[in-house]
Amino acid sequence: QVQLMESGGGLVEPGGSLRLSCTASGVSLRDYAVGWFRQAPGKEREVVACISNSDGRTFYEDFVVGRFTIAKDNTKGTAYLQMNSLKPEDTAVYYCAAGTLPYAATQERDYDFWGQGTQVTVSS
Repeated sequence: QVQLMESGGGLVEPGGSLRLSCTASGVSLRDYAVGWFRQAPGKEREVVACISNSDGRTFYEDFVVGRFTIAKDNTKGTAYLQMNSLKPEDTAVYYCAAGTLPYAATQERDYDFWGQGTQVTVSS
Protein backbone atom coordinates (compact mmCIF):
# COMPACT_ATOMS: atom_id res chain seq x y z
CA GLN A 1 0.00 0.00 0.00
CA VAL A 2 1.41 3.33 -1.07
CA GLN A 3 1.10 6.27 1.28
CA LEU A 4 2.44 9.79 1.00
CA MET A 5 2.83 11.96 4.05
CA GLU A 6 3.35 15.70 4.19
CA SER A 7 4.88 17.49 7.14
CA GLY A 8 6.14 20.93 8.02
CA GLY A 9 2.96 22.94 7.85
CA GLY A 10 1.92 25.39 10.51
CA LEU A 11 1.21 28.99 11.38
CA VAL A 12 3.62 31.63 10.16
CA GLU A 13 3.55 35.40 9.95
CA PRO A 14 3.52 37.17 6.60
CA GLY A 15 7.02 37.30 5.19
CA GLY A 16 8.02 34.15 7.02
CA SER A 17 9.19 30.79 5.72
CA LEU A 18 8.22 27.15 5.99
CA ARG A 19 9.63 24.00 4.48
CA LEU A 20 7.23 21.23 3.65
CA SER A 21 8.44 17.66 3.32
CA CYS A 22 6.87 14.72 1.55
CA THR A 23 7.81 11.14 2.25
CA ALA A 24 6.42 7.87 0.96
CA SER A 25 5.88 4.36 2.18
CA GLY A 26 5.44 1.50 -0.23
CA VAL A 27 7.43 3.27 -2.95
CA SER A 28 10.45 5.52 -3.17
CA LEU A 29 9.95 9.06 -4.38
CA ARG A 30 13.23 8.78 -6.27
CA ASP A 31 11.28 6.86 -8.89
CA TYR A 32 8.50 9.41 -9.24
CA ALA A 33 7.80 12.91 -10.39
CA VAL A 34 6.45 14.96 -7.52
CA GLY A 35 3.96 17.77 -7.49
CA TRP A 36 2.83 20.11 -4.77
CA PHE A 37 -0.76 21.33 -4.90
CA ARG A 38 -2.81 23.46 -2.55
CA GLN A 39 -6.43 24.07 -1.77
CA ALA A 40 -7.66 27.18 -0.02
CA PRO A 41 -11.06 27.33 1.68
CA GLY A 42 -13.82 27.64 -0.88
CA LYS A 43 -11.44 27.21 -3.81
CA GLU A 44 -10.44 24.39 -6.09
CA ARG A 45 -7.15 22.60 -5.65
CA GLU A 46 -4.41 24.15 -7.76
CA VAL A 47 -0.89 23.26 -8.75
CA VAL A 48 1.94 25.04 -6.96
CA ALA A 49 5.15 23.42 -8.20
CA CYS A 50 6.31 20.19 -9.79
CA ILE A 51 9.58 18.40 -10.39
CA SER A 52 10.20 15.76 -12.99
CA ASN A 53 11.79 12.44 -12.30
CA SER A 54 13.75 12.14 -15.51
CA ASP A 55 15.84 15.31 -15.57
CA GLY A 56 14.93 17.29 -12.48
CA ARG A 57 13.17 20.01 -14.43
CA THR A 58 10.78 22.09 -12.40
CA PHE A 59 7.59 24.02 -12.94
CA TYR A 60 6.26 26.83 -10.79
CA GLU A 61 2.90 28.49 -10.92
CA ASP A 62 3.24 32.22 -11.44
CA PHE A 63 2.10 33.16 -7.97
CA VAL A 64 5.06 31.36 -6.31
CA VAL A 65 7.85 32.13 -8.75
CA GLY A 66 10.80 33.55 -6.87
CA ARG A 67 9.36 32.60 -3.49
CA PHE A 68 8.97 28.82 -3.47
CA THR A 69 11.48 26.12 -4.40
CA ILE A 70 10.71 22.48 -5.05
CA ALA A 71 13.40 19.86 -4.60
CA LYS A 72 13.77 16.13 -4.36
CA ASP A 73 16.46 14.27 -2.43
CA ASN A 74 16.62 10.93 -4.17
CA THR A 75 19.00 9.47 -1.61
CA LYS A 76 16.40 10.02 1.08
CA GLY A 77 13.35 9.54 -1.12
CA THR A 78 11.99 12.83 0.14
CA ALA A 79 10.56 15.84 -1.66
CA TYR A 80 10.50 19.37 -0.32
CA LEU A 81 8.76 22.63 -0.89
CA GLN A 82 10.69 25.58 0.53
CA MET A 83 8.31 28.49 0.93
CA ASN A 84 9.72 31.96 1.54
CA SER A 85 8.14 35.40 1.69
CA LEU A 86 4.83 33.84 2.56
CA LYS A 87 1.66 35.85 2.08
CA PRO A 88 -1.78 35.50 3.66
CA GLU A 89 -3.09 34.32 0.29
CA ASP A 90 -0.76 31.32 0.53
CA THR A 91 -2.95 29.98 3.32
CA ALA A 92 -4.20 26.57 2.22
CA VAL A 93 -3.90 22.85 2.71
CA TYR A 94 -0.84 21.72 0.80
CA TYR A 95 -0.72 18.29 -0.81
CA CYS A 96 2.13 16.35 -2.34
CA ALA A 97 1.52 13.91 -5.14
CA ALA A 98 3.63 11.34 -6.96
CA GLY A 99 3.33 10.21 -10.53
CA THR A 100 5.19 8.12 -13.06
CA LEU A 101 5.17 10.55 -15.97
CA PRO A 102 8.72 11.58 -16.89
CA TYR A 103 8.09 15.29 -16.72
CA ALA A 104 6.93 17.95 -14.30
CA ALA A 105 3.23 17.27 -14.71
CA THR A 106 0.84 20.02 -13.70
CA GLN A 107 -2.49 18.22 -13.89
CA GLU A 108 -3.98 16.33 -10.97
CA ARG A 109 -4.91 13.43 -13.25
CA ASP A 110 -1.21 12.87 -13.97
CA TYR A 111 -0.52 11.82 -10.40
CA ASP A 112 -1.13 8.37 -8.99
CA PHE A 113 -0.63 8.89 -5.28
CA TRP A 114 -1.61 11.70 -2.92
CA GLY A 115 -0.93 12.65 0.64
CA GLN A 116 -3.54 13.78 3.14
CA GLY A 117 -2.32 17.34 3.17
CA THR A 118 -0.76 19.71 5.67
CA GLN A 119 -2.24 23.02 6.73
CA VAL A 120 -0.29 26.20 6.10
CA THR A 121 -1.68 29.36 7.66
CA VAL A 122 -0.09 32.73 7.03
CA SER A 123 -1.39 35.31 9.44
CA SER A 124 -0.22 37.98 11.85
